[in-house]
Amino acid sequence: MPDDSKPIDPALKARLLQEARTPWRGLRRGLWVALAASAAVGLATMAMRGAAGGEVPSADLLIQVGALVLFGGLLAFDRNRGPR
Repeated sequence: MPDDSKPIDPALKARLLQEARTPWRGLRRGLWVALAASAAVGLATMAMRGAAGGEVPSADLLIQVGALVLFGGLLAFDRNRGPR
């Protein structure tokens, strides 16, 4: 039986501990970015429609602004806070 008592590389250990504290961070942040970008595109589309003289329902505008604020806030909340 081989001797596997070698110490773990400190950088690898730190990365594994960080992943254990915040699992799936990369996937979550990618999702928040995609959803915030989608809300921003929707808001830009509504702005162009309004600038062209078209009607933009205020409920739709409120939904897009709310989505942009929500997903932008989730992205900011899920940022790297450093070691504790």
